[in-house]
Amino acid sequence: MVSTTVRIRPETLNALKELAVSQKSSLQQVLDQAVEHYQRHRLLEQINADYAALRQDPDAWEGLQQERAAWDATLMDGLDPEETWTEDGNVRKPR
Repeated sequence: MVSTTVRIRPETLNALKELAVSQKSSLQQVLDQAVEHYQRHRLLEQINADYAALRQDPDAWEGLQQERAAWDATLMDGLDPEETWTEDGNVRKPR
């Protein structure tokens, strides 16, 4: 694993230490999780912004709705919604 030094505020270090203790985890694990959560948060923010922009374009939004409707027709295509599957991969037909 590559190692590097990053300067952080003492308050941030204290927060990392508190989180590590409460999670019975290392500082590195807490920091890794924090970065991963931040990346996911930013991704969702960007997706939301993109959808908001798409909704501002009526033609593009209508195109998306039409595409969704076309794909909705494939949901449960040929499957019986009443059947269930066992853990060993066998199907149980409804009675």
